[in-house]
Amino acid sequence: MIKHKVTLIPGDGTGPELTSAAKKCVDALGLNIEWEVMEAGECAIEKYKTPLPDHIVESIRRNGIALKGPITTPVGIGFRSVNVELRKRLGLYACLRPCKTYRGVRSRYENIDIVIVRENTEDLYAGIEFEKGSKDSKELISFLEGLTKKSIRQDSAISIKSISAEASKRIVKFAFEYALKNKRKKVTAVHKANIMKYTDGLFLEVARLVARAYEDKVIFEDRIVDNMCMQLVQKPEDYDVLVLPNLYGDIVSDLAAGLVGGLGVAPGANIGDGLAVFEPTHGSAPKYKGLNKVNPTAMILSAVLMLKYLGEAKQANRLEDAISSVIADGRYVTYDLKPDRSDKTAVGTSQMADAVIKKLKSES
Repeated sequence: MIKHKVTLIPGDGTGPELTSAAKKCVDALGLNIEWEVMEAGECAIEKYKTPLPDHIVESIRRNGIALKGPITTPVGIGFRSVNVELRKRLGLYACLRPCKTYRGVRSRYENIDIVIVRENTEDLYAGIEFEKGSKDSKELISFLEGLTKKSIRQDSAISIKSISAEASKRIVKFAFEYALKNKRKKVTAVHKANIMKYTDGLFLEVARLVARAYEDKVIFEDRIVDNMCMQLVQKPEDYDVLVLPNLYGDIVSDLAAGLVGGLGVAPGANIGDGLAVFEPTHGSAPKYKGLNKVNPTAMILSAVLMLKYLGEAKQANRLEDAISSVIADGRYVTYDLKPDRSDKTAVGTSQMADAVIKKLKSES
């Protein structure tokens, strides 16, 4: 049996409860996994004076993989976002967010199975900003007015949108390779190249070039982002794998999660070259901390993605089938998965995980 060593980051808020639920579900599969537990977020500040100690990054580099619970980014302390900083320091350039309907989850749609592939490193989220009224902002406005001969209001704040050919090629290739590996039929590049002709235009140009290498294996098309949002609401069944620049990927992935029942059932992964961090897309919900109340589905499904990444597809499918069966059954689920959210028969986080484990054992 292959041994896997995985960095486990419980996070904070409801993170430790969710991570514990996912861990015991994975452990119930009987795999040879060694967990290296690391503290990050608010719980790490008092001990290490930072929400993201260096030894966590070193652990992930050493192990190559991490399962991470939600982390609260403290206001006024440390990085703008612990999650973003972790992706930056590890070079996790691809954000993978599958959005799939599960019977028993409240949704207006059925049979949706869309995967969002989001570029993680550039675009407006690169953090190149200039504050209104600052010296740098004034100098930049003056420079840009001279360069473009266009007027910019002096009380403007400025953000820089950069999209490179290399990062675009890397993320589009990732999307096609994912499609091939997972027997997906189509990749759709999403952009606003009709307006942003140089930045989004470059993304689209590169996507078309990359697509040529896969034209006999995977269908390729492109959509303008606003039209894409409308079509996802109207006919989501027409789409398979979407690949997008950073900002659009963030927005569209939440839209797609809404189609399948919300962030509570939306897993995620951030992947680089030989490194990957798996985590739910929702936040840490600190007001529910310690209440054993929150839905563990997204966290467990993130563990499913992790197992597939580790080459344990059979066990990953077993775990996904078990959580799907528990949700469809509807008896041992958290309050948000009940038809009536005030249903007193709703169970807690750990009890729902126990139901998943019971299902695993009954089918082994």
